[in-house]
Amino acid sequence: MQLILLQKVTNLGNLGDLVDVKPGYGRNFLVPQGKAVPATESNKAEFEAKRADYEAKAQAIHADADARKAKLEGASVTIAANASTEGKLYGSVGAREIADAFTAAGLELNKSEVILGEGAFRNIGEYDVLVHLHADVETTVKVVVEAEKA
Repeated sequence: MQLILLQKVTNLGNLGDLVDVKPGYGRNFLVPQGKAVPATESNKAEFEAKRADYEAKAQAIHADADARKAKLEGASVTIAANASTEGKLYGSVGAREIADAFTAAGLELNKSEVILGEGAFRNIGEYDVLVHLHADVETTVKVVVEAEKA
């Protein structure tokens, strides 16, 4: 399935690229999310006519992501969780808890932007967490998981 990308997509291409993807990926993800349109002649002509608008929109999104990155760089949050005396958590701290903690601290962060390479945290300690804000914009934040005070 050939598509025209309307924005940069990680590991696929940039704005305006003509890409071949599997039909399910295009039909179920890229097109409904507004990231691409089918590569028909009419869509190609329409894209070229509106290319400046798409590029301006992409620049605005990138600038917003850069601004959020500047706010998040060096940020740290502490999450209290129920833990045993050995330091193992009863449960885990995942992307949702991390995003909620940063949002409560006044730094807007979505669950989908938090990248936990090795899965949820199951022990108390300090962790560096990758935050993927845009296809080109990533930063690292510090998360401290500590035992709840009884």
